[in-house]
Amino acid sequence: MAGLNKGVPQPTEIGFHHSPFPIHHSFMKTTDFGYQTVPEDEKPRRVAGVFDSVTARYDLMNDLMSLGLHRLWKRFAVAQSFVAPGARVLDVAGGTADLARLFAQRVGPQGEVVLTDINNAMLKLGRDRLLDAGMLIPVVQCDAERLPFGSDRYDCVSIAFGLRNMTHKDAALAEMHRVLRPGGRLLVLEFSKVWQPLKPLYDAYSFGVLPRLGQVVANDAEAYRYLAESIRRHPDQEQLKRLMERAGFERVEYFNLSAGVVALHRGYKF
Repeated sequence: MAGLNKGVPQPTEIGFHHSPFPIHHSFMKTTDFGYQTVPEDEKPRRVAGVFDSVTARYDLMNDLMSLGLHRLWKRFAVAQSFVAPGARVLDVAGGTADLARLFAQRVGPQGEVVLTDINNAMLKLGRDRLLDAGMLIPVVQCDAERLPFGSDRYDCVSIAFGLRNMTHKDAALAEMHRVLRPGGRLLVLEFSKVWQPLKPLYDAYSFGVLPRLGQVVANDAEAYRYLAESIRRHPDQEQLKRLMERAGFERVEYFNLSAGVVALHRGYKF
């Protein structure tokens, strides 16, 4: 299991933690929620509602809608982290702890893995699954735009399928850059822009099949309609690369997975 370091919130401390480094946002008052335009302060509540609704069936839906490929995408991301035994890893928006479990196996008992998420229901499920796997890992509920961790602390920060839901992606990326030590790397695994010849089929699946599947399995078609819409509003591969570079990351590159349905971006802090 991953080691616990002094000063890191302990596994039982699922409560909202705030960063000592406040982020000042622009004066823009609206943002996207799927294809809708909503007040900025309303988006976190709406996103929370989506995840509260689907938590119990979240992993099952991931398996069904990706035909199990999400597990391979996550394993590829962890392999591309190149973290070694003893490393410190922060998993942001880690939900049900798929990446945290894989990272804990890599860093070993001398390392440190911290699981965070803004959603309490998802975080509790992730914590329980870690405990079931015999892993005692710090679990912290916090906003990725205001991470409650010191600067220059982690060897690797990861975020899988979470950046898309954030109101201020630039602020979240800046916070991830801040907590990385020099030489550390950020991994962003996220839905992206599919290979153009596949777009008509992918769109038909996203807007036709996914909401129906969500209704049958999770009793929530709207949550999976939001998923399809939010993917289209998220920056594509090159746009996200530039966004990471503006946040201070260097040597940013990306790997297209499953014909661009998903992309893994990796950037370094020097």
